[in-house]
Amino acid sequence: MHDDTASLVTRLLAQRWLPRDDAQARKALLDDAYREELDRRLEAVGLELREHPYAAYIGLAVSKKSERAVFGGSDSWISNTMQLDRDGVALLVVLWALIVLPKRQRQVERQEVEAAASQSQMFAEEKPIPRDPTISPVIAERTLLADFGEKLGGKMRINILLGTLARLGFIVRRRGEGSAGRLIAEGPLLDLAFDYERTARRILDGALGDLLAETANRPFVEAAGDSEELDEAMEDGEENQSV
Repeated sequence: MHDDTASLVTRLLAQRWLPRDDAQARKALLDDAYREELDRRLEAVGLELREHPYAAYIGLAVSKKSERAVFGGSDSWISNTMQLDRDGVALLVVLWALIVLPKRQRQVERQEVEAAASQSQMFAEEKPIPRDPTISPVIAERTLLADFGEKLGGKMRINILLGTLARLGFIVRRRGEGSAGRLIAEGPLLDLAFDYERTARRILDGALGDLLAETANRPFVEAAGDSEELDEAMEDGEENQSV
């Protein structure tokens, strides 16, 4: 007998993420009874479904009540299950702040514009949340290297970390047109990497918030990090990552 819930969990474990428009993913997000059974079975093995209404993908994460057993099981508390070093987690936090936070702002603004326009229509339809990949900022690698390379171990180390984050599905690296050089775009897991509400507030209220205010409307993000921002990024990532 086919077990649809088990099939979805197996696919998420094997593929690590699924798009929201996948048939089983949609069922998990829209069918209350199916979702209840999925949550129950994931909870039994210390996992939970990681999804956000504004994220284009879904995935799995360690559940809150299992964090101590997973992350605190050795001599020291580990920050992730992907063997990312401290500088790798810090770079992930920086990229999350530079890509996901501006993207979320654009998504909310577009929704507000569409909602305002629909008020004048007698039979207006509810618009879906915009999740088009083009809504996410794209970062020039050379800018990132110039601003964070020295703090994170130099060009070679940054290049290795970017390769690791790309292999894990957090970012996508591609070559830009003309003199743009290599670019960093959002990967399937980047929007799911951290608890959005908790991490966004800490970043916006901290040193990285000033950086984001300066770079919000640039076509290619130009970051200007310093030690305080990077140290804060490390702390945020170590405390909040659970994917």
